[in-house]
Amino acid sequence: MPILRPRWLQKALPRFFQYLILSIVVVVIFVPIVILLFGSVKTTGEMYSHPYTIPNPPHWENLLGILSTPVFWVMLRNSLLVMFGTTFGVVFVCGLAAFVFARLDFRGKDWLFNLFTLGLMFPINVAILPVYFVLRQMNEMGIEMIDSLWGVILVQLAFQISGNTMILRGFFAAVPAELQDAAYIDGCNNFDFFWRILLPLAKPALAAVAALTMIVSWNDLLVPLVILNSDKLWTLPLGTMQFQGQYGQDLALVSAFVALSAIPTIIFYIFAERQIVSGLTAGAVKG
Repeated sequence: MPILRPRWLQKALPRFFQYLILSIVVVVIFVPIVILLFGSVKTTGEMYSHPYTIPNPPHWENLLGILSTPVFWVMLRNSLLVMFGTTFGVVFVCGLAAFVFARLDFRGKDWLFNLFTLGLMFPINVAILPVYFVLRQMNEMGIEMIDSLWGVILVQLAFQISGNTMILRGFFAAVPAELQDAAYIDGCNNFDFFWRILLPLAKPALAAVAALTMIVSWNDLLVPLVILNSDKLWTLPLGTMQFQGQYGQDLALVSAFVALSAIPTIIFYIFAERQIVSGLTAGAVKG
């Protein structure tokens, strides 16, 4: 005979396991972050002896020492320039491309879009070598891309176009066709419909694409590592790698540098999390 459970227990058990799994995921994600933040205000000896305890008292010397170094602020400026340049380019290019593929009809559109999405099959780790050869040839033609922040922005932009265009295309395609027909009757052309009607409706998707692009660009290490030679152009991830190699034995100092590099991303994600979730799940417009 089947075991009969009270109705409240049948509802509580699945929810209990859901919360249990979520709690495990939260612990796995946040424990390294907490250890890093605590370690940034400890001494190296305290990190070896008590890595999981709250620092008492906190030692601010490492953080203040790094903040007083001009090199850190140069890296921060370079990271901000690359992040905002890449984000603007991705939103601009992907917005136009998604509009063309979602709202305009022309011969070979589906074939061209399938070809366009092939970029998802070639991650940056696989394609970085031929990309470097292309940038070096551009240098030989007088277009400075190697050892240039513009080169980093261009490569990051190129490898984020396909996925973000797919996100925006789905959002644009969900806008009712009746709205587009009404806009054309009122005298709008394609650009007017895109600029005045479609973009305001797609603000959640645009915000999600911008937020994801900022996070990916800020944390990117491979592209700056391959393209940038001068330490005056290093971004924070590249500077962090070099800093770890130079001060690898001083765990507290390394933790302070990594924490200062990660704090802007954490703060930004906290404020952008709602836009990311709503932009990826809400859909565009309900007809």
